[in-house]
Amino acid sequence: MPTVQSPKRGALPSPRSALAAATPHVSSIAAPPTFIVRPAQISFWGNDVHGDCVTAEEAFAKACHNPEIFVPDGEVISWATQHGVLEGAGLQPVMTWMQQAGFATGTNIYNNGSCFAVNWQSTAAMQSAIFEGPVKLAIAADQLDAAWRSTNGKSGWFGTGWNSDTNYDHCVSLCGYGPMSWLAGQFAVQVPAGVDGAKPGYAMFTWNSIGIVDAPSMINVTAEAWIRQPTTVSGQPNWRWCNKCQVLAFAGNPSLGACAAGGQHNHTGSGDYALAQNVPAGAHQQSNWRWCNKCQVLAFAGNPSLGACAAGGEHSHAGSGNYVLTQNVTVQGAQSGWMWCNKCRVLAFAGNPSLGACAAGGVHSHAGSGNYEVPFA
Repeated sequence: MPTVQSPKRGALPSPRSALAAATPHVSSIAAPPTFIVRPAQISFWGNDVHGDCVTAEEAFAKACHNPEIFVPDGEVISWATQHGVLEGAGLQPVMTWMQQAGFATGTNIYNNGSCFAVNWQSTAAMQSAIFEGPVKLAIAADQLDAAWRSTNGKSGWFGTGWNSDTNYDHCVSLCGYGPMSWLAGQFAVQVPAGVDGAKPGYAMFTWNSIGIVDAPSMINVTAEAWIRQPTTVSGQPNWRWCNKCQVLAFAGNPSLGACAAGGQHNHTGSGDYALAQNVPAGAHQQSNWRWCNKCQVLAFAGNPSLGACAAGGEHSHAGSGNYVLTQNVTVQGAQSGWMWCNKCRVLAFAGNPSLGACAAGGVHSHAGSGNYEVPFA
């Protein structure tokens, strides 16, 4: 069988000062003894011909989401090109940019949550982090290359006995852990002769494959490890501020929606906001925000009254997703100062001299509201 050509690398290790300043990951979940996520569809995501391994790993992390999100190769390559990281990148800049404007597929934008440093030399810390989401590594890849080529790039390869190497040049992802024999069983392969199947190992993604690496080998070639919390934030773009009534309204439909200040909403001067939908609410987050199909605004649907609608009657949320907003904490790449109106139930910007016309009469009232962060697309 002919051997395949080695793909590209392209990771640039983070400066020591940046690693020292990173916030460490603190586990909040008890990890089981074995765990793995194997997406149904993976790819090179351009890393066979480009040095975009750092961006390709981000696409793999999205594929580990439940439900699975497959980002097309073209979108990954386009994103890397736009950010100047198609032929090499540091891990931290890419993770930060992914928090602000991630991959766009269909009507959604898939961003990262905040990133935290993981102690890759601690088995307990690594298992806890991997159970919460894929762990992103910067590694030295010479020995990995040989392991990957041993199966001609097919999943189920083994990396064992790796020596210490500080030529850090590649980015990979860990998506599982357990005894080597258990991991081998997940790929229906045999543990190589001379390898102790009872020893701990990790499932490692690289170059359109997932293989098995023993824990000492991983430690010997790793320079840094990161977890994103959450790994994926699903955002719908084209939400806009109305400069008349101050509300957040969806601008992607033929009608801009009735405005409490008269006529339709006017989005001149607005940024493009992207809202997470149909994902579990985490710490400092609130779900049950819904789109009104009459006036196009975002309104809270968790109270007995749905709130007065500028189009008449109460808001109607038929056809809406379940949107999640973060409140009372600072979110990078988001705008604060958005508040709930206790009269009409909408989300309105409270940072201007006018609070905006309210469909329930007068201007919005924000008594009892949290301070919501609305992310830019």
